[in-house]
Amino acid sequence: MDTGIEGTHSKFADDTKLEGVAEGPGGCSSIQRDLNKLENWADRNLTQFNERTCKVLHLGRNNPMHQYMLGTNQLISSSAEKDLRVLADNKLIMNHQCNLTVKKTNNVLGCINKNIASRSREVILPLYSALVRPHVEYLVVFWAPQ
Repeated sequence: MDTGIEGTHSKFADDTKLEGVAEGPGGCSSIQRDLNKLENWADRNLTQFNERTCKVLHLGRNNPMHQYMLGTNQLISSSAEKDLRVLADNKLIMNHQCNLTVKKTNNVLGCINKNIASRSREVILPLYSALVRPHVEYLVVFWAPQ
């Protein structure tokens, strides 16, 4: 699968991501060639990509918004995609991700408040550290870089 791919790509389990820079027609052509190579790889290995889950996320103000094909199917453009439970939109604004994180942590805090009678530091701090903090810190470097 890795042979001849010009853009950056990553694989995890049954998930493949292809990234490319679409500067001018050459950039768009390069991305399309990579998609063709991935499709050819799938054909040679008697497998196929699930076209319902294959999407294009166009990033940047000057992006030409080129329409890409995977085999004979045109890929759907998406305004936002979730990856590793982090929601990224086409402007890379993480407001929605922050709101989702706040909602999750408030739900967990509500459960702790409702079900734990003690308010002592010795009880609440370990619960917070184990149940709330992981939601707040999950991939914070990605969605809130310093």
